[in-house]
Amino acid sequence: MWKFFESLQKNLVWSIPAVMVLGLIFGSVTDPMFLRATIIPLTFLMVYPMMINLQVAKVFMGGNIRLQLVTQLINFAIIPFLAFGLGKLFFADQPLVALGLLLTSLLPTSGMTISWTGFAKGNLNAAVQMTVIGLIIGSLATPFYAKWLMGTVVEIPLADVFKQIVTIVFLPMLLGVVTRVAIIRAWGEKRYQKDLKKKFPVFSSVGVLGIVFVALALKATAIVNNPAALVGYFVPLAIIYGVNFTLSTMVGKMFFDRGDAIALVYGTVMRNLSIALAIAITVFGPEDGSEIALIIAMGYIIQVQAAAWYVKFTNTLFGSPAPEPETI
Repeated sequence: MWKFFESLQKNLVWSIPAVMVLGLIFGSVTDPMFLRATIIPLTFLMVYPMMINLQVAKVFMGGNIRLQLVTQLINFAIIPFLAFGLGKLFFADQPLVALGLLLTSLLPTSGMTISWTGFAKGNLNAAVQMTVIGLIIGSLATPFYAKWLMGTVVEIPLADVFKQIVTIVFLPMLLGVVTRVAIIRAWGEKRYQKDLKKKFPVFSSVGVLGIVFVALALKATAIVNNPAALVGYFVPLAIIYGVNFTLSTMVGKMFFDRGDAIALVYGTVMRNLSIALAIAITVFGPEDGSEIALIIAMGYIIQVQAAAWYVKFTNTLFGSPAPEPETI
């Protein structure tokens, strides 16, 4: 069973569409309302494991301040407004979908920021800092952005958003830090790094797949009656990721060295879609939340595939990494 879950986590670009189809089928042939009771436990399963590996202490270890400032400038002064504009253009009569598109842009960085930066041999320490800083700023800023940009067309319960963010971001973050310390004390740093660390993202991915299944099942009837709607979600998402990759690559090549440039790209393009899903489902309820969650779930398909392909071109774009020093 564990191998099966690992394969799902490693192949999200395929497992998410498969789960979406299963959710549609299940919601079409049964009454899926009982699945509402699974939302909270699935949300916790999705968020808490990813927080265990989050190295919050590295934020205070110094680094390239200019790189961090440019990263967050792209994350919070450019991409959210691009998403907002595309939401108005493509979903003028679907404000909940437009809000889902905005949420995908407001929560930058995830554990995959660090993973993909490592695959491309970028600056891992900078990627870790971007992940923690982006998550904290995004969590605090999301309610204000949502209220400011979408408050006239969607009722944004500001207090509820903050309450849920504390519950699904900061509480799991605190528990994650405590859990990580406890694990290292019990089994040692070496075993944690070698064996245990890689298991937590698998649990998180199972939670993601569960939430996607529930969201699709709850909206199955509406989607079956209008299947073209899902296809229409791809275009604005593809534009956001395309613009983001292009802009971050250009800025990285112009102002930073290879390692920092790669971290910049993955620190701005990778979105924390898991937290966005959690906010959508827990704040706006099963019905509206499921509609918001649909476009966020589609984001996984583009994000994972684009990140994997970008690794293949990093040497062409930024040059080959410096050879590692020989050891005697």
